[in-house]
Amino acid sequence: MPDNAARTAILARIRGALAQPVPLPERPDFAAPVHPPLPAEDLAVVFAANFQRSGGEFYYCESPAHLAAHLASFWAKQPALAPPYVWEPELQQLLADAKVPFRAGEDDFRQNADLGLTSCEALVARTGSVLVSAATAGGRRLSIYPDQHLVVARPGQVVAEIGDALQLMQDKYGAGLPSMISLTTGPSRTADIEKTLVLGAHGPRRLALFLLDDNLVLGA
Repeated sequence: MPDNAARTAILARIRGALAQPVPLPERPDFAAPVHPPLPAEDLAVVFAANFQRSGGEFYYCESPAHLAAHLASFWAKQPALAPPYVWEPELQQLLADAKVPFRAGEDDFRQNADLGLTSCEALVARTGSVLVSAATAGGRRLSIYPDQHLVVARPGQVVAEIGDALQLMQDKYGAGLPSMISLTTGPSRTADIEKTLVLGAHGPRRLALFLLDDNLVLGA
């Protein structure tokens, strides 16, 4: 047991410390952005870089002929692939203009769904993500079920942050939001089993995006 003098000295130090508490850190500004703002004029460039960094394949197209050339280059690496399933009328017209073969129906879809080609709702520059929904004619299946997913988009669809993309959806659909909204960041992959990376674990194992010039008018 410490003697009274030692006890008194210890208690005095404790009282002294309590009289001068450590100052608390400043309260964080929860309204401030977590990341520095992105350059508004270069959002498409930032998106393309982050999209490719996450494993996506990026192609810029200035015309239907340019799109056809890029698609031919894509398929040249896998000559056994059948034409993609395309269920959105606007995209069907685009491919018809570019003289690119596609499958408009759903015949043997589950057995032969190597490729699905869809539009998207938005592109997120910060993460290189593609936001798709069930509101298009592609529905839930065409962006998830095929082994490979092709996306056609425009630079005007690029937004800076995920929150911007979700706000765009709210503004567009209001209370009638689609039953499925999905952010796709690169090909589907997992390394849950023995830290071995596996592509296509729960979605397409290959993701390619074809960015059409905003000035390209379909049917022209």
